[in-house]
Amino acid sequence: MSFITKRLLSKSARLLHPKNSNILLAKTSTEVDSSIHFNIDTRPSADSVTMKPLDLALSTTTPINSWTKEQIREIYETPLMELIFQSQVQHRKYHNPQEVQLCTLLSIKTGGCTEDCKYCAQSSRYDTGTKAEKLIKIEEVMEKARIAKANGSTRFCMGAAWRDMTGRKSGLKKIGEMVKQINDELGMETCVTLGMVDSKQAEDLAKAGLTAYNHNIDTSREHYPNVISTRTYDDRLKTIKNVQKAGIKACTGGILGLGETPEDHVSFLYTLATMDMHPESLPINRLVPIKGTPMEKELSELPSGSVRKLQFDSILRTIATARLIMPSSIIRLAAGRYTMKEHEQFLCFMSGCNAIFTGEKMLTTMCNGWDEDIEMLRKWGLKPMKSFRKESPSKTKARQPESVTHSISSAS
Repeated sequence: MSFITKRLLSKSARLLHPKNSNILLAKTSTEVDSSIHFNIDTRPSADSVTMKPLDLALSTTTPINSWTKEQIREIYETPLMELIFQSQVQHRKYHNPQEVQLCTLLSIKTGGCTEDCKYCAQSSRYDTGTKAEKLIKIEEVMEKARIAKANGSTRFCMGAAWRDMTGRKSGLKKIGEMVKQINDELGMETCVTLGMVDSKQAEDLAKAGLTAYNHNIDTSREHYPNVISTRTYDDRLKTIKNVQKAGIKACTGGILGLGETPEDHVSFLYTLATMDMHPESLPINRLVPIKGTPMEKELSELPSGSVRKLQFDSILRTIATARLIMPSSIIRLAAGRYTMKEHEQFLCFMSGCNAIFTGEKMLTTMCNGWDEDIEMLRKWGLKPMKSFRKESPSKTKARQPESVTHSISSAS
């Protein structure tokens, strides 16, 4: 053994003696860099392996498309005050919390639909007092779009009561012209809902410059057959894939209050959150029961206290959970908002909504007016979101408007 080695061993023995324990501690405390984290056990901790779904949602830097129903259910069932707080935290990561997009929806072809959606006033199968009309003229559409823009709306949505676009080449061409003119003249975002479309029809709409296509999944896969029989759930998902493949943003959400259960809300969110691309826009509608529809009759016969009667806290849970698991989507408070008191709308915004439909009408139901909504937002310290669509070159040269882009990622 060398002399140096003997000296080192002797020094170590002296330091390890109980009388010298303080010396050892003092030396290690001065020699170790406290900024370095030493972890002797390099195995992953149990917490990192079994991260709670809420923590996972809040820690991710990119949207997750592999959620399970169990994870979504756990988030949905979080105590409501905590759920809303955390959804607001998530919202502020991905969006400007002071901005709300104003959207206006116009029915460009009302009534006469051959579908049997139990909630719809436009189905030809039910006596709801809605008359079938032809596609309106482009001049009328442009007039309504100009009014909408003048009142602060930045997305103009057009709805036609059709099952699909098969055999409607002329109608599709006219709608493409509407989209192009709104884009060129007004610089607004455009969205249409025309029923099912195939790949070629989606491509034609994309060429016209369509921003988004609305095609709601309505409810959960399990509850869907109780509401509609003339179109399958997978038919709806196919249309969404067609428009996304064509480069059009998907606007897809659903209707709450169709006699579904909270478990259906979880399943509904699961379908949306596991799409290859999360919806750019996610409209949440609160059903307005229309007299003459089967749904209105079914809901009126539900016993008091039934789990199938929609409670307001379920609306908040659905919105908040959607915000947490689909953070970049714009969540739109759509049909039925006029039935909510102002404080209820406020809670929806606190839960993650950042868009509303405003104007004269929501297809066949009432809608809050622009003046009312602008005053409401002003009171809350919110302001209308600007459109991400640039105006036409001629307009840009004339007025040099400010170019604005959405925070991250908008419905009909």
